[in-house]
Amino acid sequence: MSKIISLRKGLDINLEGAATKKTTVLPLAAEYGVSPLDYEGVIPKLLVKVGDEVKAGTPLFFSKNDERILFTSPVSGVVAAINRGEKRKVLSVTVTPAKEQTYEVFPKLDAQKASREEVVELLLKSGLWPMIQQRPYGIIANPSDEPKAIFISAFDSAPLAPDYNFVLEAEAENVAAGIALLGRLTKGKVHLSVRAKAEGQFAAVKGAEIHSFSGKHPVGNVGVQIHHIDPINKGEVAWTVNLQDVAVMGRLVKEGKLNMQRTIALTGSEVEAPQYYTVLAGARLDAIVGGKIKAQAEGDTVRIVAGNALTGAKRSENEFLPLSGNQLTVLPEGDKYEMFGWMAPRFKKFSVSRAYFSWICPKKQYKLDTNLNGGERPFVVSGLYEQYLPMDIYPVYLLKACLAGDIDKMEALGIYEVIEEDIALCEFVDPSKIEMQQVLRDGINLMIKEA
Repeated sequence: MSKIISLRKGLDINLEGAATKKTTVLPLAAEYGVSPLDYEGVIPKLLVKVGDEVKAGTPLFFSKNDERILFTSPVSGVVAAINRGEKRKVLSVTVTPAKEQTYEVFPKLDAQKASREEVVELLLKSGLWPMIQQRPYGIIANPSDEPKAIFISAFDSAPLAPDYNFVLEAEAENVAAGIALLGRLTKGKVHLSVRAKAEGQFAAVKGAEIHSFSGKHPVGNVGVQIHHIDPINKGEVAWTVNLQDVAVMGRLVKEGKLNMQRTIALTGSEVEAPQYYTVLAGARLDAIVGGKIKAQAEGDTVRIVAGNALTGAKRSENEFLPLSGNQLTVLPEGDKYEMFGWMAPRFKKFSVSRAYFSWICPKKQYKLDTNLNGGERPFVVSGLYEQYLPMDIYPVYLLKACLAGDIDKMEALGIYEVIEEDIALCEFVDPSKIEMQQVLRDGINLMIKEA
């Protein structure tokens, strides 16, 4: 193993509601859904209609930008609905599962000997290709590209994030098979990053170059790891894959069927007993969170977040777990006005500045809500954000270039190296209340369109 890469910049946000190391296998949900909105830049073209019978692995729709990229059903059953929004935009395709699950049959490849073409074809036909993300831009990888390297993070440093050593404790063989499969897609290396002194089973994984990282969040972000291992320059392409998705790929080549089972962490201060649950991807959220949220006082509400508190997306119980979802977070909804809140000492609130008296006697854990505590203010250069982004990038200048639509400056300031999750911590500490993640995504979309 290489030497430890220690990052000094960053911030760990210690929230209440970490999942205890207990796993419960949940039964089939009443409904499963696949949403094109979970993927950047996907315009779906439907392949099924309501009432069609499907198997696990049957294509539901494909991307208009690349007809090879299919999105398949995680379960067998009957197509229940095609949910649409404004201008008939497809929001999701839902499937009512059958009691007995059936599967599309896929070839069992020898991951050590299969050709690149065979691996690409298998991942495309099974619907697992969208799990491979491209850097720059954080979009689905182009099957025609050959990346300079593939990067995988074996740990997550975000608030209340799942412990992959625990989640994948019984999946060592599938992870190894998935890494071997990914190794056929590039002439470069497969890089696997682990947390120093907590490597667990991943320190012994073969077929990947192991890198050890220490530090505070966002040390677990694969974009930060790429920056310190092999930065992306203009004209270069690297691919990233979530570790649980690697296990799903390994399962596919070993079993010859699409088994979308995954273990997620149900976390947050408003969960009665935070723990891990094994489910099939795409399950309707009421099957996971139903009956597990604490009773609320009259007028109080909660927010369900698919993902972590910094980068996750708001969901209702009638929506669905993303196919690559690893975590659900339930937080108090910050929708109550706090009279003279700016005058209160706020011993129970968290701030990186000394605006709150909580710095005098810091709590071990905080129960935070979703309130921004103020509106948007002037976006000024303060030097604050550089303290929390362990990359050689000036976030304020980059984001202002995005706001101005200046492509040349965006390139010069490092837009090829970052996506939303990499600057989420900057958004959290931002006194200007700027929606930095959305500003960056708008800039990335402009780069895709114009450059």
